[in-house]
Amino acid sequence: MVAPRELDPSASVLDYFGSELRRLRRAAGLSQERLGEIVNYTGALVGLVEIAKRSPSRDFTERCDGALGADGTLTRLWPLVSRSGLPGWFQDYAGLEARATEIRTYQAQVVHGLLQTENYARAVLRPARPTDLDGLTEARMKRQEILTRTNPPRLWMALDEAALRRAVGGPDVMRTQLRRLLDYRETPRVVVQVLPFDAGAHAGLNGSFNMLSFGDSPDVAYSEGYAGGQTLTEASDVELCQVQYDLVRAAALSPDDSAELIAQVLEELDEQRD
Repeated sequence: MVAPRELDPSASVLDYFGSELRRLRRAAGLSQERLGEIVNYTGALVGLVEIAKRSPSRDFTERCDGALGADGTLTRLWPLVSRSGLPGWFQDYAGLEARATEIRTYQAQVVHGLLQTENYARAVLRPARPTDLDGLTEARMKRQEILTRTNPPRLWMALDEAALRRAVGGPDVMRTQLRRLLDYRETPRVVVQVLPFDAGAHAGLNGSFNMLSFGDSPDVAYSEGYAGGQTLTEASDVELCQVQYDLVRAAALSPDDSAELIAQVLEELDEQRD
């Protein structure tokens, strides 16, 4: 059992969640070990969540809500908690992404996080050796819920062919990821275009970037580096990024031809397995 310590609920969303879990558990007259038994998790995990040393999963949160008769108190906090599981420098962008009406992205190396399968996301995140791989993966999956909500954003993804052929997570993970991309052919608000190798030099050679539109406020652009992300809000900078994106999209294959290339790469992987 993790020893109790004083919490500052105002320190972070995770600290606030932990303090609420502890308050509700004590009000129910349960020890950490007993609550863990009821929700089929360890008492040690309950303790770590209470002291904000571990981010709770959605399943853990919902089970604790039910076991403690919290009437949804913890579950309503979970979307904020899941976002706090993202790297600190990424959280502001995730908030912008969540309220965007249109997302335009060019990805040079990997599939964009909004279209990643769970195993692919885990394989992308693992090489950096994060201390909470499970939490980061779950937070990335949570981001994808914006695509299934009422009035989802329009997502337009230009994807370099390198991302199709890079064996992230191995052949089985890639097969599932490529099938996921093909599944979106019938989704009206998601468009995938592939920038093929034979396009040669193109406007996206400087790397991946995103463009966000909101309807009620100016567009922003976003790019990442090793030390974090950069959000561009100056109109001239955003306009330059938009021009670069339009050029990338113009050099890419049509959505139908892109689907054919994805299917071709998938077929090649299947032939390797045979």
